[in-house]
Amino acid sequence: MAESQVIDQSATISPFLSKGLVLLFAVACALSVANVYYAQPLLDALAADFGFSQASIGIVITATQIGCALALLFVVPLGDLMNRRLLTMAQLCLLCAALIAVGMASSPAVLLLGMLSVGLLGTAMTQGLIAYAASAAAPAERGRVVGVAQGGVVIGLLLARTMAGWVADLSGWRAVYFVSAAMALLMLVVLSRMLPAQAQQTERISYLKLSGSMFTMLANERMLQIRGVIAMLMFAAFSIFWTALVLPLSAPPYSFSHTLIGSFGLVGVLGALAAARAGHWADHGHGQRTTGVALMLLLLSWLALAIMPYSLWALVLGIVLLDLGGQAIHVTNQSMIFKTQAAAHSRLVACYMIFYTVGSGLGAIASTALYAAAGWSGVCLLGAGVSLLALVFWGLSLRHMPQAPVDESESSSA
Repeated sequence: MAESQVIDQSATISPFLSKGLVLLFAVACALSVANVYYAQPLLDALAADFGFSQASIGIVITATQIGCALALLFVVPLGDLMNRRLLTMAQLCLLCAALIAVGMASSPAVLLLGMLSVGLLGTAMTQGLIAYAASAAAPAERGRVVGVAQGGVVIGLLLARTMAGWVADLSGWRAVYFVSAAMALLMLVVLSRMLPAQAQQTERISYLKLSGSMFTMLANERMLQIRGVIAMLMFAAFSIFWTALVLPLSAPPYSFSHTLIGSFGLVGVLGALAAARAGHWADHGHGQRTTGVALMLLLLSWLALAIMPYSLWALVLGIVLLDLGGQAIHVTNQSMIFKTQAAAHSRLVACYMIFYTVGSGLGAIASTALYAAAGWSGVCLLGAGVSLLALVFWGLSLRHMPQAPVDESESSSA
């Protein structure tokens, strides 16, 4: 690619973003990320239509995660090189085409290719918008803005299951993707009018150099390395639960509909909303304390989730704890890494989310395979083990964390 101007990630149109614009970023993130997760409550229907076994149906989620990884490596970093507004519009058009292709899929190969494309474009849109919001925000509000936008991401992925189940029960699983394509077109119109402009630097950099700088970040940025590993383990636990949940709930004695299974995602919204303040705490120097508490909640959630065969109320409690802990960790992670390099938000979020993709992909395929072999108890033991590993790693990593670039005097005012 020819050399191009680099967007100045620290430039903003005004000192602080309006509440309406921050909310728009959150809504756009929710609608974008939902596409990556629509398939989870539909796995049984997809297995029946395309001939996948119960043990292998996790490949559908894994294909989506491969698309996510490709987006993070090759597309999301373009936000540091190109005009973000134009890049966002192009991605929305392509996402609409990919959603239609999935809805029209007639073979396993076409389905998996379509899922890969949806994962690629949905992730590129979502993470591009997170970096967009971070670069447009003033430094003093960056954690809060990222927290609100990331709250939209978590609410989007949770509500995706509810929406997918409801539409699938009414009109079949294919209608889910056609409806989403229509929403992508609507989002295209709104964002084209509302996204803020950006100032530009005169510095120039090639795409190859831009891509190579990501490997340098991964190799040298200790904050990114440590928070990335925590994210990988947290998202593996997250994926282990949500990928496997549809299998016991769709089978006897429950035999729930897709709508009812998807509605459990609404419970997680409570946790996501409660954790939105984690970005504010990170802004005031409490990121490590927030992480420790959130990881303990994540581990505790599996005790409640393991009781699901005996009580659906335990399932509800477990979902709230899981999403509260996971969201708080995720917002804190991003708030902390965005402080390391102000001119590289797109590359930082791309590098960070590579850890997420690895964790989610491995968690998805391990979850369905283990459920086939050991049932729900095996899934919960796996999730608890991964969560415990994350807590232990966080504790061991404290002495290796770089000094946070936060005025400690601010923490007393939190």
